[in-house]
Parts: sequence; C-alpha cells; structure tokens
Amino acid sequence: MNAVRADIAIVGGALVGAALARALEGTRVALVAQERRNPTAPAAAFDSRIYAISPANAAFLATLGAWRRIPAERLTAVHAMRVFGDDGRSRLDFDAYRAGASELAWIVEDTLLQDALWASLEGQAQLELLAPGLCEKLTLGATGAWIALADGRQLDSRLVVGADGARSFVRQQAGIDAIERRYGQTAVVANFACERPHRNVAFQWFQSGPVLALLPLPGNHVSMVWSTSDAHAEQITALEPAELAAEVGAASRHELGELSLAGAVRGFPLRRLQASHSVAARVALVGDAAHVVHPLAGQGANLGFQDARVLAEILRAREPFRDPGDPRLLRRYERARAEDILAMRATVHGLFTLFDADREVLRFARNAGLNLVDRIPVLKNVLIRKAMS
Repeated sequence: MNAVRADIAIVGGALVGAALARALEGTRVALVAQERRNPTAPAAAFDSRIYAISPANAAFLATLGAWRRIPAERLTAVHAMRVFGDDGRSRLDFDAYRAGASELAWIVEDTLLQDALWASLEGQAQLELLAPGLCEKLTLGATGAWIALADGRQLDSRLVVGADGARSFVRQQAGIDAIERRYGQTAVVANFACERPHRNVAFQWFQSGPVLALLPLPGNHVSMVWSTSDAHAEQITALEPAELAAEVGAASRHELGELSLAGAVRGFPLRRLQASHSVAARVALVGDAAHVVHPLAGQGANLGFQDARVLAEILRAREPFRDPGDPRLLRRYERARAEDILAMRATVHGLFTLFDADREVLRFARNAGLNLVDRIPVLKNVLIRKAMS
C-alpha cells in the first residue's frame, strides 16, 4: 500500500485548515483537501462571500505570509459600526478611534483570502499536499491514526485535525456527537454600488427576526448579508436587480442613498452547530467542524482562525519528539478554547433569540438595551476589544 507519513494530518483545505498548515511550518504536516487551489489574478468583480477579519486574526495571517498577498486595493478597514434596533430609534455606535484602535475589522473577500493562504503554502518544507484527496475511513489507535484515501493511498499520522466543515468526516469518524439546529433563516448575500460614500462604516439593522448588514467594500461599494426567513429569502433572491436594490435600500432606511446590484445574489441556509467535544483520542476539531454560529456577529471565520492560532501555539511549544496526539496537549487546547467559544455562542444565540421574539416587553428591553450600552463607553470598549481579538 502506498503510504504517506506525517506527524499531523489536517483534513480540510479551506481557510482554517490552510492557515493551520501554514502555522505549523517546521512540522511534518499532510494537508488533505478536496481540490488544489491555484491562485490566479483577482477577478474584476467583488466576491459575493466576504469576511470581517478581526485585527488579531489579520496579524496572525500576516505572520503566515498570507496577508501581504491580498491586494491592498481589495482590503477595506472598518473604522466604525452602527447598529440599529427594530423600533426605528434605538442605536449603538462603535468607533475604532474612540477605542484607541486603528480599525475594528478588515473586510476581505473569500476567494482572495483562500488564494493568499494557498500561495503562502507553496514551497513549505515538510508539507505534503494531498489535493485532490477524498477520505474514506479513519482508524484511531493507541500509537497513531490512519486515513484511507479514495485513491488507495493511506495517510499515517499521530494527530488528525478536522478542519473539514460542518459535515466533518473527521468528527463523525471519531464518534464525536454534535448538536445541530436550523435557524429557519437563509443568509442572502450580494454586493451593491451605493450613491453615498460608506466612509468605512459597517451598518446593521435588527428587524424583529431578520438581520440586515451592509459592510464596506473598496470604493462606493458594500457587501450585503441579509439573514432572513427562508420564505423571505426565496422571495428576494427571485427579484429583478432593480427591485432587490430598492428593497434593500428601503430596509436600510436609505442610509447610503440609492443602491444598484453589482454581481450575483447567493443564499446560504443558516444553522448552529456545537460538537460535544473539540478533541478525542488523536483528534482535534477546528473551525466549523467544532462550532457554527449565526453570522449576525460576523465571527464564524474569526473563531476558526482563533482555533488554529491556539492549537498551533500548543503544538509548536511542545517538547521535541513529544507525541502531538498526547491527550494532555489536546485537553489543553480544548480548555483554552472553551471559554471564548461558549461566550460567543451565548452572545450570538442570545441576540438572535431576543430580537426574534415578538413580545412587547422583550421588544422594549432589547431596544432599551442598545441605547443603554451606547451610553456606557467602558462597556462598549470591552465589547470592541473582545470582537477585535
């Protein structure tokens, strides 16, 4: 049998898996991905899928050599954020300058970020790229882990990291349970040209269930993420471009003037997922394989990058020749991530539940809460610092 050997096998070559592979430079790593990315020149049109990357994760990506590979003209700093309640009056403002920071986040296109990470992997010593690679079976033992690939090869390693998304093969093969629930919503994403300049401000409107966000892109463009009911999502994705632009303009209270659609419209069903454990014998989970949250806080990718940062730090700091699958190392990783993940899950799901409720007393409480937080600078700065980590 044709065997590939590595100390650490990473299954999943999207953002988090590629970042982890790069962060483990100097270790024998095998990266299994369904396809091999071949970075090309950026497309003229903006990608419909974007991420709000925290400054801490932007710094992490910079240490990997990926951040500098993203064209500077396609990066947009978020200097402020305006959050509106569903009563038409309540508002919460976040400002980077007042918090003593240069930016709250960076808006980055999915394709450009993926290409940058894969370009940074080129020529990495001791890295085996198995792409395309399809996993068929995972066997876990006392001394190692073995992955049977569809092409007949076998991957032998001492630790397997599942970075393979919400439908994780690794999680399922390792017997790690996961609780998954549909939100009954779809995230509709599209880009628009706007009449008024966005001034590097991100906007968000809570709408008694749905949540509409307009995030700044280069020039007079914004990226829309409208998390709304499945039925409403089906309706708006079927609209003609001018009709959709008019509906988004009305929902955003014409904050940016007239809008015009600039590209395709896509929809992604929304669900929440939490694995019962992020580690098992010779297995660690990162990113969506371990947790999926509602996009209203824009923290999904950031949580995944934080997983990769922490796991890489623990594995790199281990003593020479120490087994990377040592249960004590894996428990250290799980403990290190537990508090942040629990806090983010509670915050995001709590906000969704609060603004989805239709009771008058809750409607008053949630809008009053926005105004109260807005009047307490110390609390706002705590929230900002947490989101920027």
